Amino acid sequence: MSADNYTFFAPVTFILTGIPGTEESHSHVWISIPFCLMYVATLFGNCLLLFIILTERSLHEPMYLFLSMLAAADLLLSTTAVPTMLAVFWFGAGEISFAACLTQMFFIHVSFLAESAIILAMAFDRYVAICDPLRYTMILTKSVIGKLGLAVVTRSFCFNFPVIFLVKQLKFCRTNLVPHTYCEYMAIVQLACDDITVSIWYGVATAILVIGLDAVLIALSYGLILRAVFQLPSNDARLKAIRTCSSHLCVILMFYTQVLFLIFARRFGHLIPGYILILLANLYVLISPMLNPIVYGLKTKEILKRVINVFHRWCRGSSLLS
Repeated sequence: MSADNYTFFAPVTFILTGIPGTEESHSHVWISIPFCLMYVATLFGNCLLLFIILTERSLHEPMYLFLSMLAAADLLLSTTAVPTMLAVFWFGAGEISFAACLTQMFFIHVSFLAESAIILAMAFDRYVAICDPLRYTMILTKSVIGKLGLAVVTRSFCFNFPVIFLVKQLKFCRTNLVPHTYCEYMAIVQLACDDITVSIWYGVATAILVIGLDAVLIALSYGLILRAVFQLPSNDARLKAIRTCSSHLCVILMFYTQVLFLIFARRFGHLIPGYILILLANLYVLISPMLNPIVYGLKTKEILKRVINVFHRWCRGSSLLS
């Protein structure tokens, strides 16, 4: 049936129905348990990381300031999506206003692009630290870091304002039921009766151009880093230089592996069951935010030492109170 035969409406609310095929069973409850635990770990790990970096003056260095930006972006990404997801799983409370849906969609995309930009900034930090160590503090001053942080936020907002505009221009006519656990861009766009070619291509182009450009620049940075490392005179110096990059390399692999999974899942979505696509989308807002502070906590001696000190103080305080 052509779009002309539909009655168009301006949606006041959407109804998030959760994961297709599990609505009538108790699967939602069981699925929510690991998601809830992962979210608690995300909140605890990133808040602890921010607390340690902000309260320890010795950690007010470029690498740790960029890490605090990453932790803030992780908190924004997970907190924007996961409470809605858990409300759908636990209470079937899937009703969300159109304005709230657009806001959630916007901040999910903002935090996603911000993470990519912050990872690129961290690659630049490692490049300067290894390839030009004598000028490290001269190049990456607090003023420069502040400007880079502002650029990250500005870029993320500028690329995502058109998303809101495109969705607001769409005409909806079929249903306001969204087969998802949060307001995901493609899930909303596919409910429209308009031609959604522009909306789809803008989303694809943004992902490929912005995330792709970041990935190319990160690869270039690490190519220059590797060249500098292999020019070091001793094996010990090379190993030490590589160790300083190990945490960041783990974060890069986690982030871009998820991006590739999502791109391939969307590209071959007709071959993949709907519930798998939605599970992947749910994991995408939880896996990296949960693992990033763990990776940096375990692989960075300065942070690990201060985490242990925090727990020692907490244990001593608990024993005194008891």
